[in-house]
Amino acid sequence: MMDVLNQGGPVIWLIFGMAVVAAVIFLERLFHLHRAQIRADDFLKGIYNVLKRRNIVEAVSICEETAGPVAHIVRAAVLHHDEDRQTIQQAIEEAGLAEVPRLERNLNLLATIAQISPLAGLLGTVLGMMDMLVVMHQNAPLVHAGDLSGGLWKALLTTAAGLAVSIPAYAAYNFLIARIESVVLDMERSSVDIFVFLTRHEPALRKEVE
Repeated sequence: MMDVLNQGGPVIWLIFGMAVVAAVIFLERLFHLHRAQIRADDFLKGIYNVLKRRNIVEAVSICEETAGPVAHIVRAAVLHHDEDRQTIQQAIEEAGLAEVPRLERNLNLLATIAQISPLAGLLGTVLGMMDMLVVMHQNAPLVHAGDLSGGLWKALLTTAAGLAVSIPAYAAYNFLIARIESVVLDMERSSVDIFVFLTRHEPALRKEVE
């Protein structure tokens, strides 16, 4: 491994660094999204049962103990259950807007790595070809194949490394985007469901608070 990195020159070290960063981002986002995506229907059923008993404090406590944006949105709605419908809807929208950037954190960097790693490989290829031309100029007119192997290896290794980083990074980015879209869909459905529930049971909930 070290021999390959040394033969590739500085550019391949740069590509290797991008590979490490991409892997860290993917694993961290994958873990975060795994925790963020809960069984929204089951969670809401539990919240409904608690709210039907008019236990607002317990409902808020359950939301705080549950990870993920759905729980945060439901918590915002429950905290404003005694407000008018417009205020409840605004609280839900604000909570949702705050959650989306958390889901998408560092994805731009992962996409950037997927885009520029082939360009870094191309840069390494150009530098390798330049090394070959320098050797040819210095050793002309008698140039041996072995004299050119260093530059050729650098050109091929950096090209292969750039593609080897770009392809899985792009696939990982699209995989994470699909997971995020699934979480956002759960958020939207849960937002509508909790809003409808609170507005339908508004008189009973207010009576309990009073």
